[in-house]
Amino acid sequence: MGLSARHPSARESFADESATAVALRSPEPGQQYAALPYRPTGDGDVDVLLITSRETRRWVIPKGWPMKGRKPHQVAAIEARQEAGVTGKVEKTPLGEYVYVKRLKNGAPLDCTVQVYPLRVVRQRQTWREKGQRTGHWFSAEEAAELVDEPSLRGLILAFAVREAMAWTLESGGPD
Repeated sequence: MGLSARHPSARESFADESATAVALRSPEPGQQYAALPYRPTGDGDVDVLLITSRETRRWVIPKGWPMKGRKPHQVAAIEARQEAGVTGKVEKTPLGEYVYVKRLKNGAPLDCTVQVYPLRVVRQRQTWREKGQRTGHWFSAEEAAELVDEPSLRGLILAFAVREAMAWTLESGGPD
């Protein structure tokens, strides 16, 4: 059963709400952009790729600072390639955002707001810039959510999994 033109998909509805919020502000100090690398499992679920941070070895998603001349979703895709060695189709609208405290090199804390862009992975490279500095692993969305430290990132991962499951159910005609 296909989607009718009268009913937006779960992906479209969620994206419209996020786009409005992002359009109202510009990058500020502490603003970062992240990719949420994922792959569909074929049954409505998704696996999420987490990587370790370089310093504390916590499980995180690829993220980085704004880049001159690059749109936020492009920065997210670049960070995914450099930090996790993955490429794919990145959504232009953020899934949402989360906040964390980054420790700067001088030890000072910096509150960071991170906009998260889903990236459907189509290729995982054998070599990439930060391969020797990080570990990457695929987890179910539920496992990934349990492993990240930030509660708001945990919520984004779980909300994304629900969004994808709903979209899969609509596109496939529902569960058997």
